[in-house]
Formats: sequence, C-alpha cells, structure tokens
Amino acid sequence: MMYTRIEYILVHISFLMFFLVTMLDLINLLYQIDKLDQFNRNSITIALICTTGFMIIRFFQTGYLPLGNLYESLIFLSWSFSLLYLISYVRNQYGLARAVLAPSATFINAFATLSLPQQMQHSTALVPASQSNWLMMHVSATLISYATSLCGSLLAIVLLSIFFTEVGEEMLGPKCKTNMYYIFPSTKYQFFKKEIDVQGYFYLLFANAQKCQLINYLDRWTYQTISLGFSFLTIGILSGSVWANEARGSFWSWDPKETWALVTWLIYAIYLHTKIDERWKGEVPAVVASTGFFLIWICFLGVNLLGVGLHNYGWLI
Repeated sequence: MMYTRIEYILVHISFLMFFLVTMLDLINLLYQIDKLDQFNRNSITIALICTTGFMIIRFFQTGYLPLGNLYESLIFLSWSFSLLYLISYVRNQYGLARAVLAPSATFINAFATLSLPQQMQHSTALVPASQSNWLMMHVSATLISYATSLCGSLLAIVLLSIFFTEVGEEMLGPKCKTNMYYIFPSTKYQFFKKEIDVQGYFYLLFANAQKCQLINYLDRWTYQTISLGFSFLTIGILSGSVWANEARGSFWSWDPKETWALVTWLIYAIYLHTKIDERWKGEVPAVVASTGFFLIWICFLGVNLLGVGLHNYGWLI
C-alpha cells in the first residue's frame, strides 16, 4: 500500500511538471525569454526522475520491467518523451522540438492517470507467454520507436503548416524585427515608375530567408528523429517475431496489432525513400511523415483498446 501511494505521488508530480513546461514553452516561443529555458530543463529533469522512480518501484514490486499493461506502457512513453526533451537541448536551437515533446508527454501522462480505470493502473502478474526475456527488448524498443517517430511526425506537421504560411511579422521574433527596422529605415524610391518601400522589401527578403532556414532545420530534425524511430521499430518488430515464435510457434500471424505495425513501418520506409530520391522534394516527404502520426496511435491505442487480436487490453468494448 505504501508503494502504491508513492507511485501515485511520483506520477502526479511528473504530470504537473509536464503541464508547467508545456505552458512555459508556448510563452517562450512567443517572447523568447532566455531564463525559461533553464527552468524548463530543471522541471523536465524532475519529471524524468519521478517517472524513473515509478518504474524502479514497479520493477521491485513485480520483478520485471514495468511494461506489462497499458498504464505502465504509457508512463514509459512519457518517460521517453522527457528524455528526448533533454536530448533536444544539444542540437535544437529553435526549441520547436521541445514545444512538441512537452505537450505529448503531458497528454500521455494525463491519459494514463486520469482516463484509465483504476484496475488497469495496478500491477498484475504476467501471463505465461509474456514471461520471456524478449519482453524487455520488444516492448521497450517499440515504445522508444513510438516516441521518436511521433516527435518526427509532429515536426513534419509543423513543417507543413510553415510551407503554406504567408511570410509576416509573426514569423520573426521581436529582436529580429527591431534589428530589421534599425538596419533598413523606412525609405521609398521610384523604380520603373513604381514606388518601392525599401524597408518592406528587405524585411520581406529577410523574413523569407528566416523561413527557409527554419524549414531546412525542421526537415533535418524530422529526418533524424524518424530515422532513429524507424530503426527501433525494426528492432521491435523483429524481436516481437522471435518472441511470437517462442510463445505461439509462429513468427507472424497477421494479428491486427502486427498488421498495423507493418503498415506503420512501411509508411516510414516510404518517407525515408522520398528523402533519398531526388525526385521527391518539398512538402511530399512531410505529408508522408505526418501520416505516420495517426498510424502510430491506431497501432498503439486503437487496436489495443478495442480488444481485438492478441495484443489488447479490452477497455472500450
């Protein structure tokens, strides 16, 4: 009972940290307050420590990696998002990846703690088929692939929105706009009998350069995260096949979960192919990557909660 209370406290502290960071990241994107970065990093570190503590307590309670039910898998997924959030500080100069990761961790943690029935949140004994050394490799690799691939797909959605956004003042931070007005004061001159606003012209030119730089950055970050997620998803599918053969005597049974995992794998494989093929440029790879966002949720939650196939938790029906 004491362990259950500690788990409850740890999970709810992590949720509060995720929610706080989500709000502050949105403010930071709008106003670019440098002091918030360090505060958010510390808050996410606290959330990561709390979720890690939860998993350690569950491990000592059950004797296996806490990935045996939907609740534990969701907590592990939020843990993965918080870890990616801290990693993003190394290379993510714009902070857009962090603005995507924090809401994802908040949503998943809230869904696990507030939406799932109480009986699904308790630790249970593994069924005989799950008492295998392949459990840790298959489930952990799959969940890490979900976290990284979801991050990449969300960045692709942001990328698509920028593709079809007109360049305006809202695309530049206050510092950039101040510098532009200082460098290019408002003047006008006649060019082919047309009055040209020099300030507006150079402002538009600078804004388009910033937009192209942001698009290139998002495209590169999307490719890197999805490549990592695709690798882990491949490991998860292969290890799951070996586990299935050990438990059921068949490497592949076209279970709904397996089928959707294969569809998701193919979509991300198509995305990586479009990045290699020079004929596919612009928004086409981003559209393919965005599709993976919906496929992952169908594969992870849709099939499971509907209670169909061998991989299910049977909650909705």
